[in-house]
Amino acid sequence: MPLKILSVDDSKMIHTVIGKAFKSYNVDLIFASNGVEGLAAAAREKPDIMILDVTMPVMDGIETLGKLKADPSLKDIPVIMLTAEAGKENVIKIARIGIRDYIIKPFTEQLVVERVGRVIDLQPRGTSEAKVKTLDDPVNILVVEDKPAIIEQIRDAAGNSPWKIIGCGQCGEAIDYTSKEIPDVILISISLPDKAAFNFFQMMRANQRTKSVPVFGLSVKTAVEEQNQAQAIGFNGIFTKPLDMQELQYRLSKAMGLDTSKRYFQLEGNAMFVRIPNDPSTIVATEMTGYIQPKLREMVDSGLSKLVVDASEVQKVDMGIIKMMLNIVQNAKELGVKFRVVGTQAFGDQAQSYEDTKDFEIYPDRQSALSSF
Repeated sequence: MPLKILSVDDSKMIHTVIGKAFKSYNVDLIFASNGVEGLAAAAREKPDIMILDVTMPVMDGIETLGKLKADPSLKDIPVIMLTAEAGKENVIKIARIGIRDYIIKPFTEQLVVERVGRVIDLQPRGTSEAKVKTLDDPVNILVVEDKPAIIEQIRDAAGNSPWKIIGCGQCGEAIDYTSKEIPDVILISISLPDKAAFNFFQMMRANQRTKSVPVFGLSVKTAVEEQNQAQAIGFNGIFTKPLDMQELQYRLSKAMGLDTSKRYFQLEGNAMFVRIPNDPSTIVATEMTGYIQPKLREMVDSGLSKLVVDASEVQKVDMGIIKMMLNIVQNAKELGVKFRVVGTQAFGDQAQSYEDTKDFEIYPDRQSALSSF
């Protein structure tokens, strides 16, 4: 799939320049005219990079950047800021919030392509795309951490998946490893002595073989200064301890470009099944929601028109579950797809207490749902 670039600027001229700059590259461009629209587009589209203007009406770039970094599902989106001010204080101010680069207006098409190309892998249109990795494909995750318990926690989180966790207690070991193997992603403790994590990061970025490998920092929540420094020099993101393993899996999967849709979407026979997990976290809901539109389009492109929403795992219905179901159903209706809902009797009673879903017919199992089409 093409990479997504989100441009947030109130100037139509800037959007025109960016549109022309990337017209020959295999990217999808999304445009927003202020910070409120930009945050909504970021949540909806999950862009691979955002180009964000500092000065805008409604919500300026600084406030937008702060809200972006405060959202667990959006904070890893790399940001390049556009500013009309070249002053040192202004640059330091935005760098502290966590940006990958900045561009001073006015700028050329060549400059914005060069800066964006430092962050994402731009490919000319027509270039054949590599096979997308899925959760079933093996990946190598290098963890540089002097606390063995942290490495074991991450190894346990990988469970029986094909994720291979390579643990190193110091940067010297990690450098030896990367000279022989290129990891798919690197996690490194930014509290290692003598600023070792930052020196290691610079070495990875200076090496042609590893310059594109995503690097995340591991940090205690209170080490804000170290976290800001890591973000300022270009770390892909920070995980704070104690680690949230669900968040870790989600963000690493996204950084490695893994297709995780198999967790929720399955083609079986002549129908698409969508599994709604019980009590999904915000991260799970975000991950699943991001797949709804493309997977339903893929289903229709394949010639299928039957959709089964399987909520049989759901024990308690809340507004988050209802919104997810309505999102699925709305996309199905727009594409002309027939749908059925599977759930327990308790689920049906709870779901039908909501105005928007009270008319849904709930089937007890997948077979009965399929037979009703």
